[in-house]
Amino acid sequence: MGKVYDSVIIGSGLGGLVTAVLLARFGRKVCVIEKNNQYGGNLQTFVRDKEILDTGVHYIGGLGEGENLHKYFDYLGIMQDLAIQRMDIDEYDRISFEGDPINYPHAQGYDNFVNQLLPYFPEEEEALRNYCKKIQEICNSFPMYNLRKSFGFNETVLGTSLKSFLDELTDNELLKAVLVGSNFLYVAKAESTPLYVHALTINSYIQSAWRCINGGSQIAKLLIRQLRKYGGDILKNKEVIAVEMEDQLIKAIRTDDQQLIYANEFVSNINLRHTFAMLPERFQKQAYVKRIHSLPLSPSVFSVYIVCKEDLIPYQNYNIYHYKNIKSVWYDHNQSPLVISMSRNDQDQTFCSTMTVMCYMTAAEVQQWDKSFNRSIIQQLSTRGDSYEAFKTAKANQIIEELQHLFPNIKDAIRSVHTSSPLTYRDFIGAEEGNMYGYLKEHQYPLNSLISTKTKVKNLFLTGQNVKMHGVLGVTITAFSCCLMMLGKEFEDDLFKENDETAVANELDTIAI
Repeated sequence: MGKVYDSVIIGSGLGGLVTAVLLARFGRKVCVIEKNNQYGGNLQTFVRDKEILDTGVHYIGGLGEGENLHKYFDYLGIMQDLAIQRMDIDEYDRISFEGDPINYPHAQGYDNFVNQLLPYFPEEEEALRNYCKKIQEICNSFPMYNLRKSFGFNETVLGTSLKSFLDELTDNELLKAVLVGSNFLYVAKAESTPLYVHALTINSYIQSAWRCINGGSQIAKLLIRQLRKYGGDILKNKEVIAVEMEDQLIKAIRTDDQQLIYANEFVSNINLRHTFAMLPERFQKQAYVKRIHSLPLSPSVFSVYIVCKEDLIPYQNYNIYHYKNIKSVWYDHNQSPLVISMSRNDQDQTFCSTMTVMCYMTAAEVQQWDKSFNRSIIQQLSTRGDSYEAFKTAKANQIIEELQHLFPNIKDAIRSVHTSSPLTYRDFIGAEEGNMYGYLKEHQYPLNSLISTKTKVKNLFLTGQNVKMHGVLGVTITAFSCCLMMLGKEFEDDLFKENDETAVANELDTIAI
């Protein structure tokens, strides 16, 4: 039968790795199982023309001393070894609109955020300060977001509409568009996105915004190093295809090479619908499983990775969110912004090494190739054919044509072009339909998409971006919440030992991250 583990984690994305490290740190015999050749999920990188390209992590917030993600990464033991560089203090994001010569900055630090926008909106100082005040109030109402013990959640906060808040804040449509302009980070839909999703996302970047030097995969590598330090195992090229149950509990998982791996507890960091599909039919009929099947997925993305010739495109230490007009800031699958992020090989480099350009794309646009699969860059399991390559090339050329409005010499600067589609994210990341951020949150149904980390199967737990909140910070907090459920008071006391509050974290508390 081989080794029997205390805990087996299915999937090596950020949520799975953080969960594994925490469990191993507290003495659990842990094994992480990954279906692909590379660990890390959205933390993965790949190399083209000797340049490192990120699949998902283009910048991170909250890594300044004393800030929320810094505290979490410090607890995990990886903060001191992260190679990061701070983005432009006065403009970590630039919001621009076609035909408008002004570039509107998002700046780090709340006072600075206001001061950098005031020259463009001199009559809107009160609105800007009220906006910042509200964002901070909302973030303070989520204790785990700030690494504090949780006393529950405020359903009114969860049910507040982002658009309604902005409409009450100001009549200035341009200012509203600028404030919501970086929403590619969470996908803002005018009719449904809650204010808290915007607040929890944007706050950490206003605190401080950072790029990972040489890619986000270093986060996965550092977590794996910690896992192995605590005696944990990690296996790759093994896909979990079934579970073996006994007396209402999972006793083992079966991999595609027909290996059985036994454990006392299991944690799924993979697609929730795939997770529940492996359970016996009686569990699939549970009301909460049906609810998960009804949740709307976030859209996917088409990415163009440009490896640049030397000394042609100046490096810009900020991201660009470029829209057709102010109305197009709200998600519309027919009209996407261009989101542009640059990288350089060292902090003294004047020109950029690579440029990543992203836009929305739905799974329907690549549906004709959805029966093809590719999980290995080195050894392709199958090819999608010439028609797929022609589709991607045409889409990339269209994006590059649009990019010329921002970078007139872009065509001369290109050394090589590489692309990814929703199928790429589906196969390499394991996201259903290649979605970016799991399930979309809706202010009309605030609790529907906040999934419990504990399932109706007593020894099956959930972690990852599909459960509570997406993004590096959201997934990390979700993993900590999962471990609070699994490890209980010993972990709780250690995690909050510098906090005087005495409430006990429970599932009701941790449901809202």
